[in-house]
Amino acid sequence: MGTASSSLAGSEAYAENLCGLEDVPENCISAMFMYMEPPEICHLARVNRSFHRASRSDTVWEHKLPRNYKFLVRRILEDQQQGGNEKHIRHKKDIYARLCRPNLFDDGMKEAWLDKRSGKTCLAISPKAMKITGFDDRRYWEHISSDESRFGSIAYLKQVWWLEAVGDISFEFSPGKYSLFFKIQLGKPFKRCGRKTFNLDQVHGWHIKPVRFQLSTSDGQCTMSERHLNESGRWFYHHVGDFVVENQNSPVWIKFSMLQIDCTHTKGGLCLDCVIICPFEYRGKYTYFD
Repeated sequence: MGTASSSLAGSEAYAENLCGLEDVPENCISAMFMYMEPPEICHLARVNRSFHRASRSDTVWEHKLPRNYKFLVRRILEDQQQGGNEKHIRHKKDIYARLCRPNLFDDGMKEAWLDKRSGKTCLAISPKAMKITGFDDRRYWEHISSDESRFGSIAYLKQVWWLEAVGDISFEFSPGKYSLFFKIQLGKPFKRCGRKTFNLDQVHGWHIKPVRFQLSTSDGQCTMSERHLNESGRWFYHHVGDFVVENQNSPVWIKFSMLQIDCTHTKGGLCLDCVIICPFEYRGKYTYFD
């Protein structure tokens, strides 16, 4: 009995000398966070005070922010602060969190956000930021409110002989490869008995000649693709092409277009939601959207 008590007392004394998580130096925790993805860092911040303080370290979050984050702050966050919509953001973690939300800019016609895990930049561009044939004429186009759109409404083409939708953007991307998509659909969306459905009555002309999609950049990169639009009743993303950004601190001017200019027939019943630009490795996310 005495031996057991002595052994137990010795174990307790040994346990008291062991280090716990609260004894790990904060700089070691910060160094560990350098190899983790942001969601994992935020999860571990709840372990104890040392982990929480390390999770807010500017050194950690500067490593997670994209190389173009200072441009994003100037282009997006500072404009929002000047408009009185946001308070001044000082900590790098808060900058990262704010940039991961959908951020509207250029009068609400464009949107930028960071992927939460990788910190890479994605963009969406509204049809309102593009030059489109007859876009302001109600005889040809209708603007439909929609909770499926990033911009709260979609552009619906009733009928035209000549379709030309051209847009551009000058933006500072981090070095890497990027893909560009048009998000489109054949059929007019509406709700029946609370369920989403589509009216295909005005869909016509897209099977006769293909639609031409083009992409070009200020450093001479060009790509072109064609597609017969014959998939009615669901959103799909047409992959126009890819471009590569090599210079870190130099804005790239990108021009993109969607053309069907064969005037031998009319075409109509098309919805245009937005144009998406995303890192090349995420292109698999943009195929169909039911």
